[in-house]
Amino acid sequence: VQLQASGGGLVQPGESLRLSCAASGTIFSLATMGWFRQAPGKEREFVAAINWNGGRIYNADSVKGRFTISRDNAKNTVALQMNSVKPEDTAVYYCAADKTYGILTRGSEYDYWGQGTLVTVSS
Repeated sequence: VQLQASGGGLVQPGESLRLSCAASGTIFSLATMGWFRQAPGKEREFVAAINWNGGRIYNADSVKGRFTISRDNAKNTVALQMNSVKPEDTAVYYCAADKTYGILTRGSEYDYWGQGTLVTVSS
């Protein structure tokens, strides 16, 4: 399984950005998909996760009400819609996947990782 994240860039505070993660092959078997981020000098942190059919979603407190995770199994993609971004959202964003059913919030629980895409929030 290979994951390819894209969509990062420079955005101003308060604006929106949409990240996408494309998985090679079918992602139907990838029961849990997630997004993590790592800011400069900080540890990687959980952002959001979604279960196999999109029926369960979990967001970190820091992004609740602003970010939305979604998946399209027919297109083998997972997206992270980022609204009302803040400077503290600046980080490299990684998509991750695992075949374990449920919602996984720890990075160590994921077997597959994308290469990361940089999001910079600055005026």
